[in-house]
Amino acid sequence: MISLLALSLATIPVMQDASIHDLRRSIMQELQGVKGTFAVAYQDLSDGSTLLINEKEMFHAASTMKTPVMIEVFRQAREGRFGLEDSIAVNNRFSSIVDGSIYQMDLSEDSDDSMYRRINGKATVRELVYQMITVSSNLATNILIDLVDARKVTATMRGLGASDILVLRGVEDGKAFERGLNNATTAYDLMVIMRAIAEGKAVDPSASKTMTGVLLDQKFRDLIPARLPEDVRVAHKTGSITGVRHDSGFVLLPDGRVYVLVLLSKGLEDAEAGKRAMGQVSRLIYDYTKGKR
Repeated sequence: MISLLALSLATIPVMQDASIHDLRRSIMQELQGVKGTFAVAYQDLSDGSTLLINEKEMFHAASTMKTPVMIEVFRQAREGRFGLEDSIAVNNRFSSIVDGSIYQMDLSEDSDDSMYRRINGKATVRELVYQMITVSSNLATNILIDLVDARKVTATMRGLGASDILVLRGVEDGKAFERGLNNATTAYDLMVIMRAIAEGKAVDPSASKTMTGVLLDQKFRDLIPARLPEDVRVAHKTGSITGVRHDSGFVLLPDGRVYVLVLLSKGLEDAEAGKRAMGQVSRLIYDYTKGKR
């Protein structure tokens, strides 16, 4: 079921018609059958129509925070702080934000092992970004956060108009987790960020195009793309921890239209049921958007 806390629906005037209300009812019916809290943020970039449910509810960001890190990497590269083809050391030693103590990444907790085979070697910044996004490498993520500084990531998100998202630290900082110092986001902020990339406004048009290409190569496709036709492309970044399943990105239709979609969840007792429901929500939104023309 959907948490009654912070449940809201916001639409702009163009969306005040019977069909959007039908879409809302269909989404609510789909999600009501699953115990957990959900958020949905949808915006059609061709006409600006918007549908928001629980858009300001805070969620543990999980791996969706890797998109803001990618944006900050490209921003600093544009400033000349480093080049995307620069090689940097692949180390597995990181400092907790709590007290500076050293911790290491655990391969068993990561979704990718290729970077671990390169420890004590080097990788280019571009390679690290690609691994961070497409296979959600936690090791690559922490190396890049050390490179660009989490505080600067959050500051750049504020500049894009994402007022609540927090990127405080890298992954697997156990001491920070115990103190509740976690990366957090809202569906609204992820929508803002993904819209900036889709519209070529994240860093600059060239960087946004390159970032879109990376997001299109996402290997985890069991949420937004799961029930969409094969000719529909999705540029997106997922995230998951216990009880949490997220997906955030933008959908490119064959006719050239683009819409942003963010699906967040927490408190899931049955993660597979949550994934199925969110996949169906994605299909409902696709059918709605396609049917507008």
